[in-house]
Amino acid sequence: MNNNIIKLTGRIDSVNAPQWEKTITEQISAGTEPVFDAAELEYISSAGLRVLMKAKKQIKGEMRIINVSSDVYDIFDMTGFTELFTVEKRMREISVDGCEVIGEGFFGTVYRIDPETIVKVYHTPDCIPMIRSEQRLARLAFIKGVPTAISYDIVKVGDNYGSVFELLDAQSFNDHLINEPDNFDKILRQYVDFLKLIHDAEMDKGTLPMARDRFIGYLDVIKDYLNGSQYDRLRELLSAMPDDLHMVHCDFQMKNVMLVGDEPMLIDMDTISTGQPIFDLQALYVTYVGFPEDDPGNLRSFLGIPDEWGDRIWQDIMRYYFDSADESELKTIGDKIQLLAMVRFLYLLASTDMKNGELGEKRIGTAQNHISELLETVHDLAL
Repeated sequence: MNNNIIKLTGRIDSVNAPQWEKTITEQISAGTEPVFDAAELEYISSAGLRVLMKAKKQIKGEMRIINVSSDVYDIFDMTGFTELFTVEKRMREISVDGCEVIGEGFFGTVYRIDPETIVKVYHTPDCIPMIRSEQRLARLAFIKGVPTAISYDIVKVGDNYGSVFELLDAQSFNDHLINEPDNFDKILRQYVDFLKLIHDAEMDKGTLPMARDRFIGYLDVIKDYLNGSQYDRLRELLSAMPDDLHMVHCDFQMKNVMLVGDEPMLIDMDTISTGQPIFDLQALYVTYVGFPEDDPGNLRSFLGIPDEWGDRIWQDIMRYYFDSADESELKTIGDKIQLLAMVRFLYLLASTDMKNGELGEKRIGTAQNHISELLETVHDLAL
């Protein structure tokens, strides 16, 4: 059954509190578990708060008060009511019409709405739990010394929702590469150095999901695209990976890493996990090699860069990350990364509309072929 919406309006004080108590009591007994909508509530006194306390005693489950103005929220907060009830502030509404797109990922698109502010607009309207989860994960990373933008507001954007960040005059590494192609090597080195810094951050046990466990879950999604021995072998390889509490971002492509002045800073923190560096490197392989492999022009349409940059970016990432490795060792490492990348790529295809059509079928076939070949030579996933 749908929630019973009880609208709180105007001022609720000692003068009208008895009438509000009668009205609320009637609506609680007449309907399902209520949600109090405070969009039109201008003020509430201690007498009004007592009315809500009495209502709380009539409700068995959670008591939610939504669309609360900042002034009314302050009253709830100062009196401790935010500890007793679920109190949700009213979201301001913004438009991204005509705004510059500075990043795009699996879950949302990042827009610059003014020189100091960006907003990540999620693709699905039921994303508020995901936004709050990302805010929590970003704070955890920040406390551990990882430079990351932390959302300070959730806003309504048309029928969807967005997460707002303050990033003064920030540009992504991707945009710096486009605008300064003569500094290609310098930009890539700084980018990879930052990736290594992320991997140095060690999280407390249990605060973040394990990337390894997420990938084991992917196998169940792509099971129909693998034969039995492939599924079993991939599961065995992943299960053999030890617990690792170092942070991995899992979507470190250059549109998700900003330069604020000279300081790199992470955005798009909804996929951060703990695990070995391979879990970041596989995602970069998917972005710069996997997606363009069967789709010429993919990097131009998604990142605004020419196709030939994809291989160059990937080779530079490998060289700079593993600066002491020889070509033979890089090949061994690269095969492990590619195998894991094909698992994730096949998962992205299988779990979305990207699996449909001629291109989807071609990509699935390519991923299956790579997995088949790589399982012949990859004996573990440790780097």
